[in-house]
Amino acid sequence: MQVQPYLFFEGRCEEAIAFYKKAIGARVEMLMRYRDSPEPPQPGICPAGSADKVMHASLRIGEAVMMVSDGRMQGKPAFQGFALSLDAATEAEADRLFAALGEGGQVLMPQGKTFFSPRFGMVADRFGVSWMVIVLPKG
Repeated sequence: MQVQPYLFFEGRCEEAIAFYKKAIGARVEMLMRYRDSPEPPQPGICPAGSADKVMHASLRIGEAVMMVSDGRMQGKPAFQGFALSLDAATEAEADRLFAALGEGGQVLMPQGKTFFSPRFGMVADRFGVSWMVIVLPKG
């Protein structure tokens, strides 16, 4: 059994996919647009002119899968009450990932040494998704 995050970007999914590809090396495993559906959307599900928006995509980030969508495109996404944790192999990699995710975002806790990790920090990316970047201690 696996738990996989599914994030709704309310109309900015294509931008988010491009950002995560560049920032953390995400790979698109599958992408389906609303126009690809064999049936028209039910009334009120998505606004007119949204045929090219992302209905569903699956991104591979390391060994994990993150699913994303434009959702119902009803305004700004609200990513609250959770954070995504990203393991880095080295402190240098953690610094690179943290800086890339923070581009256009907001540092919540600067990268640094903690009692549980040689490098840990928290950042909200430009979409408001909170990330915890950590180097797991050896041993």
